[in-house]
Amino acid sequence: MAAPSLMESLFQRSLEDLIKSMRLTPPSTLPDFISKSIDEIRREIKSTDPLTKSTALQKLTYLHSLHGVDMSWAAFHSIELSSSPAHSHKRIAYLSASLSFDPFTTDVILLLTHQLRKDLTSSNVHDVGIALSTLSSIANTDLSRDLTPELFNLLASGKFLVRKKATACVLRVFEQYPDAVRVCFKRVVENLECNDVGVLSATVGLFCELTVKEPRSYLPLAPEFYKVLVECRNNWVLIKILKIFSLLCPLEPRLGRRVVEPICEHLERSGAKSLVFECVRTIVASLSGHESAVKLAVGKIREFLLDDDANLKYLGLHALTIVAEKHLWAVMENKEVIVKALSDIDVNIKLEALRLVMSIVTEDNVAEICRILISHALKSDPEFCNEILGFILLTSSRNFYEIIFDFDWYVSFLGEIARIPHCQKGKEIEDQLVDIGMRVKDARSELVHVARDLLIDPALLGNPFIHKVLSAAAWVSGEYVELSRNPFELMEALLQPRTSLLPPSVRVVYVQSTFKVLAFCLHSYLSLDRKDTPPSTESTDYQVSSDVVASCSLPNTKMDGKIAVIAPDLTSAASSMASHLTRKSMMDLVQLVESNLGPLAFSDEVEVQERANNVLGLIKFVKSNLHGSLDQLEGDKMNGELEALEMIKLTVDTFSEELGPVSVNAQDRVPVPGGLQLKENLSDLESILSDFKLPISTSFSLVKPCLTEKDALSIPECQNKDETESSTESTSLLAEHRKRHGLYYLGSYDKEMITGVYPPANEPTLDSTDETEGLLKLAEQSIVTKKKPNQSKPRPVVVKLDDGEGTNDTSERPEFKNDRISGAVQEVLLGNEAVPSTSRSKSSDKSSKRRESTEFVVGIPGSRNMTTKIDVTEPVLAGSRRQKDHIHGEDRKDQSSMKEKEHDQQSEQKKGRRLGKHKSRQRAEVAVNMEAKSPVIPDFLL
Repeated sequence: MAAPSLMESLFQRSLEDLIKSMRLTPPSTLPDFISKSIDEIRREIKSTDPLTKSTALQKLTYLHSLHGVDMSWAAFHSIELSSSPAHSHKRIAYLSASLSFDPFTTDVILLLTHQLRKDLTSSNVHDVGIALSTLSSIANTDLSRDLTPELFNLLASGKFLVRKKATACVLRVFEQYPDAVRVCFKRVVENLECNDVGVLSATVGLFCELTVKEPRSYLPLAPEFYKVLVECRNNWVLIKILKIFSLLCPLEPRLGRRVVEPICEHLERSGAKSLVFECVRTIVASLSGHESAVKLAVGKIREFLLDDDANLKYLGLHALTIVAEKHLWAVMENKEVIVKALSDIDVNIKLEALRLVMSIVTEDNVAEICRILISHALKSDPEFCNEILGFILLTSSRNFYEIIFDFDWYVSFLGEIARIPHCQKGKEIEDQLVDIGMRVKDARSELVHVARDLLIDPALLGNPFIHKVLSAAAWVSGEYVELSRNPFELMEALLQPRTSLLPPSVRVVYVQSTFKVLAFCLHSYLSLDRKDTPPSTESTDYQVSSDVVASCSLPNTKMDGKIAVIAPDLTSAASSMASHLTRKSMMDLVQLVESNLGPLAFSDEVEVQERANNVLGLIKFVKSNLHGSLDQLEGDKMNGELEALEMIKLTVDTFSEELGPVSVNAQDRVPVPGGLQLKENLSDLESILSDFKLPISTSFSLVKPCLTEKDALSIPECQNKDETESSTESTSLLAEHRKRHGLYYLGSYDKEMITGVYPPANEPTLDSTDETEGLLKLAEQSIVTKKKPNQSKPRPVVVKLDDGEGTNDTSERPEFKNDRISGAVQEVLLGNEAVPSTSRSKSSDKSSKRRESTEFVVGIPGSRNMTTKIDVTEPVLAGSRRQKDHIHGEDRKDQSSMKEKEHDQQSEQKKGRRLGKHKSRQRAEVAVNMEAKSPVIPDFLL
């Protein structure tokens, strides 16, 4: 395409014209307008006129910034325009390069090296400034290496504006080319003594960024930092210096004793809130061992808390959260403000106040604080309600439930949390219910009771946030079914009609738990001694009692080598329960399972289908033994029952195997079988199967009812009255559903149960009290009383693993890792700046042969008597290969002449000196390494 004509250049639209036209363009036609503008820019940017090219590039940069138009195709044009002598054109070119060049993918970026070097050495301050800004944005390894000498000179420029920008650019150069530290670092340190505030601010900001990565390398610079802390009066510089000292003080205790006094002076003197807060944060985070400083900081924190500005109040609460880890008395002094902040309008303030409240939780007051916070959650909006629940669950489970003494209370509390209307913490509750079941054996009885209350509430099935909790409840009910008061009632809850609302992943757990409960009931029935059973028992219909444990009828039954667990308060009911496990009752139970799981045998979900078929297969195996025909001989009937008993016993023994917590690193220790491709990408299946939608089964097929209602037996007098009252409310939920769906339930024989009131769904049974007064009392008690409460029973044992699990100690500070910049800084500060890290690492290899000459001396332009050694594996300047050959040629001539003259004199002494030199070299290397590992701060701290 030909270049634009003179007429096209004269009538070229400016950036202002482009913006006005875009504003007048309807939104629907805006893409077409932008496309036409790009075509116009493509023609204009090829012009040889710098003004036309700069205008086109300016418009393209605008479209790239605001509308995301790709301008990578114009990279060469940006480099071409940067050579223009006009500063306005150069500024547009460098701006487009900064916004569009990718340091690692733009191929033409190296063509900008010469122009950047030319502008960095220019006498025009503005040209130098835009070149430095561009370098800091697009610098890669090659640009950083080639432009390091120019950057070294600019760090000592007499123009403070240039020196400030050069200091800011150094960080990017250090990151891309760490060997530049050995050239520029000393001049960067010298700028800490500069009188110009801009240069000092840039230098301190540079060290603040470097110290975050590895603070130990910068300990030798503590005297220079201390001088800035004492003498500087610029708030921004002081804030950065305080950030540096907050990282250095934990590494050197003597440093904290030296800087605490000037920090307290700034804290008392300054009226700037930003500086005051940074002083407070430094004291409470890194100088918490100095009591007087902490008290002064807490006083300033209280001023923040009482301020009307929401930002300052939040900062005060945040600082108080930090100091509360080691000084809980600070929370006590401000307890009224903290509790009041729980009702603040600002969400961030409420969250910080909530963290402070949870910081005072101990095993003495955990139950009371949780109760008050739940009452507050019921009055809050759904978002903050879930934040409260999340903090409660996280704090209670910290370090394997170290603050939980009464696990029966905590398990019941988890069940109450699940019933809160806006609860969305189903996953967290699920994890803790299963975790407590595996770790705390003494809590399993109460855990099964809580799981039963959750399962029989049909209203919970319609809440998708609670499905995970129901999954855990179903798993607990099946895993520890021997602790259940009524397995038959569990079976009804697991098979109720509304389980069709559950997702397949949860429904799978329901079916598997049904398998476990059915196997347990069949094992209990077939293990009975039928000879001791009265003849009339065969015709006695099974009658349900919600407080009788089916397993109690088998006090001597062996399960997994141990006697079956029997609830202590229900042992007396064991003899009466034996008369209720009849063939009729078991046939009713089997038919209930078969009629409800039958449709699932053809489910579209593979796992649901397979587990349902497993249950139906077990029923098919034992059903023939339960149908006792009249003409069947007694011996054949007994043989069939023994065969079924053996099969059921094997199944129960499999399910009775004790499950324990598994190490989080267990999977890593499993070897990968040969030929198994674990990294196979299956994401393509989503696009292949996107058009195929599986039908969702939402209802069961209709089956004729086969159960009749009978009169209920009276509940034994030996049962606990409290348990009967607690189970009446939850059992009445099933009574209402028996009216509507009698087809899917066992026969109900308790007429009083049918007339029960159907309670509203998701109604938590929690007392609403004045949480403000309660929290104030508890906060005061948590400070005064430190002894453990007198409990009637010892704390249950919480199972822990020997490996793979550790305490979640949030007080530990992160360990900083060494990087190449920190290693170079250590060598410079210890006087070893002449040895690059690459050559230094090579020389430490004892097994390698003597290396070839890999170093040469490069003089830094504009400096006297200053040289540095740079690895030739990465050339520094253009034409360095010829310089290297020239230097090496002269060295070879000198060395050959010297060797001829001294050969005779040294030949006899070389053998005797070789061993001594080798040992002395080793001692010198060890001394240098020991010095590098232990940086010492001079007399500054003495």
